[in-house]
Amino acid sequence: MRRRHLPSLTGLHCFEAAARHLSFTRAADELSLTQSAVSKQVSQLETTLQHPLFRRVRKRLHLTPEGAVYLSEARKILAQVEMSTRYMQSYGVESDVLNVATLPTFGARWLIPRLNGFRFKHPSINLNISNRSEPFDMQKERIEIAFFFGHGVWPRAECIKLLDEEVVPVCSPSVMSQTDVNEPLALTKMILLQVSTRPEAWHDWFEAQNLYTEHSYHGPRFDTFYMALRAARAGCGVALVPRFLAQEELDEGKLVIPWPFSLNSQDAYYMAYPEHMTELHKVKSFIEWIKAHL
Repeated sequence: MRRRHLPSLTGLHCFEAAARHLSFTRAADELSLTQSAVSKQVSQLETTLQHPLFRRVRKRLHLTPEGAVYLSEARKILAQVEMSTRYMQSYGVESDVLNVATLPTFGARWLIPRLNGFRFKHPSINLNISNRSEPFDMQKERIEIAFFFGHGVWPRAECIKLLDEEVVPVCSPSVMSQTDVNEPLALTKMILLQVSTRPEAWHDWFEAQNLYTEHSYHGPRFDTFYMALRAARAGCGVALVPRFLAQEELDEGKLVIPWPFSLNSQDAYYMAYPEHMTELHKVKSFIEWIKAHL
């Protein structure tokens, strides 16, 4: 689009505020503008979009269907501008940002506890940690460190193996007490909790014991191991999870292992970083820290 056909950030701010308050007057107060200035910005935005964003019904402001759609897009744009601005503000002569991507539950249970003290030793490095469950391009996403589960291969990246995985079933002690678990298939009476990223988990666990059940793929499905663990603690069923992710609850007795068979995964957990960043100070410092805290 030509520049003159693109909306201004001021126009987006005015529209977002007016849509949130459903009032030009309250939006003007929030943005320290006049009511007419807000109204003019929204009018110019409607002209650019060639769609009405608001309508008045009995002197009250309402979003049109087009306005509701554009509000979602406008908020994404404003959030991205803010995030990018803060990202650049964090750079400076005495500081640098290290972007780290991690699997959600792995990051919460394994990575974060090992970061204690990193800031004191490396005060010039600001960690920016985000959750990633799906594959991504490190270069395009501006990620310098990635923690992942797999075969230890990442395009154009060096990979360091961190730990293997042992998968075990876990459930609440209250659920365990209600079921006579005298064989692995008895777990199907508890409801098998599923994790979206490991759709074959229960099938593989039973198959490793030369067993088959039509219930392997049945049960509530969760995006992360953390959610499955919380569901197991709440008594919703039995979850199949990496032992190290559930160790805290197992030690505290909040979860138990109903059947003592563990399956060793063929894959493992790795830390990856772009090949061309091997000698970059912030990357090198972080890698050395993680290695020292394995």
